[in-house]
Amino acid sequence: MPASSDPTRPADTVGAEAPGRDIASREDIIVLLEDFYRAAFADDLLGPVFVDVAHMDLASHLPRLADFWEVTLLRRGGYRGNALEPHRALHALSPLTAAHFDRWTRLWADAVEARFSGPTARRAVVQAGRIAAAMRARLDIADDDTAWAAAPEGRSALPLAPRG
Repeated sequence: MPASSDPTRPADTVGAEAPGRDIASREDIIVLLEDFYRAAFADDLLGPVFVDVAHMDLASHLPRLADFWEVTLLRRGGYRGNALEPHRALHALSPLTAAHFDRWTRLWADAVEARFSGPTARRAVVQAGRIAAAMRARLDIADDDTAWAAAPEGRSALPLAPRG
């Protein structure tokens, strides 16, 4: 689909050289983060978490996010910190669910793929999935809210996670 007819593609990418160019610099990461957070803040599921619960000030937080992703994707930069702790604090204020992490990874992948392609872009998507899975495990978030699996014909379903 041409960029100009894709309503999900960030408007400022229309006519840009991407998708096609790989993530190669901190500046690319900042643009990616801006695209992602524009979508996340507007999202009906994630927006309230970022805006109303976390009260995220993107302008002040963006350099630290860029540091994290620069180390993660480009293997350079100076991120030092614990990415889990702010999410643990947020989870204590407003419990996060598998749906939050699924939406986060989908919006991230959409932002990456709308603007970039190549090995680093693929790594950005893969790493986001790994990070989301690790955070879900560390925060003890079940795969779904029901925690029950479909059972084979004639057998009762078994819980896959402790019931609260």
